[in-house]
Amino acid sequence: MHLFVDISGHGYGHLAITAPILNRLADITPDCTLTVRSRLPQDLLRERIYPTFRHLPGGSDFGYLMHDALRIDRRASAAAYQQAHADYPARLAAELALLDELRPDCILSNISDLPLAAAAQRGLPAYALCSLNWADLFDHFFGTAPWAAPIHQELLSAYQSARAFLRVTPGMAMPELGNRVDLDPVAALGQRHDLGLQGDRAILVALGGIAHRLPIENWPRLPGIRWLVAEAWQCRHPDALVSESFGLSFTDLLCSVDAVLTKPGYGTFTEAACNGTPVLYQRRDDWPEQDCLIDWLHQHGNCREITVDRIAQGKMADDLSALWAQARRTPPAANGAAQAAQLITAGASRNV
Repeated sequence: MHLFVDISGHGYGHLAITAPILNRLADITPDCTLTVRSRLPQDLLRERIYPTFRHLPGGSDFGYLMHDALRIDRRASAAAYQQAHADYPARLAAELALLDELRPDCILSNISDLPLAAAAQRGLPAYALCSLNWADLFDHFFGTAPWAAPIHQELLSAYQSARAFLRVTPGMAMPELGNRVDLDPVAALGQRHDLGLQGDRAILVALGGIAHRLPIENWPRLPGIRWLVAEAWQCRHPDALVSESFGLSFTDLLCSVDAVLTKPGYGTFTEAACNGTPVLYQRRDDWPEQDCLIDWLHQHGNCREITVDRIAQGKMADDLSALWAQARRTPPAANGAAQAAQLITAGASRNV
């Protein structure tokens, strides 16, 4: 079986959902050939995806253009959608040519519309996968615009053409997708490591794959607290440590800290809950997916919301104490990857 996989580069959450499924697929179909297209860095893809794969750089979707990890750039996103769909027939023709070259037996898209639309024209089994879809988000942000209806229909039709839209838990409602198949949570499971902090508590600062730097240098020192931040931030706070210096994968590092400071995002929320790591989160600015994520995390994990102002000022001691005072919840099972792998294998085998 040759599986062509398209993974959106809009943050790291799409990879966090897709990788456990590909890893499970490799377990049950070890002779599967994988081709992965994504604009995400190749080293990040290979850290998450264990089986061998051919990497096609670049991507077929952009999701939304962002001011930062919390705010979309509406004007730029609107222009980008209009430009992309003004030449949609040419983009679809190029996608068809790629499929003819690759000759895959099955397509998995998280969550670009283009490979799904091309697969439908070639009669190939195709699966969409995510907790959201760009058609619903497009309708939320631009549905009332006079130019939006044809674009929304092209997006929606592509998702409806898939053999199934695999909606992971937690996920948006997606009422217009009659091909929706609900899965359990998908999350990578890691191992806890001793970080060698001699009793200090470690807080991982992880805001996903979209640039967003917090003003940590201005935060007051909190006794017994160490902040783990990305090396690219070049942070000079006396209690900050470079997260990459521990030599751990993101999931193992997440398992090893005492809390994660983040925004609502599928990958971090589900991995934190399924690995038993408490979450301190700041809401995003008008991101419709976040409500289902937050509701689910409050039911299944240990979490607490914190305001923008308190993060900016570093006034988090009381919030962290309240978070750690919560009764620890039993981590939910992450069965979605196995469920998805079985569905994709069964669907693809009928085309091999």
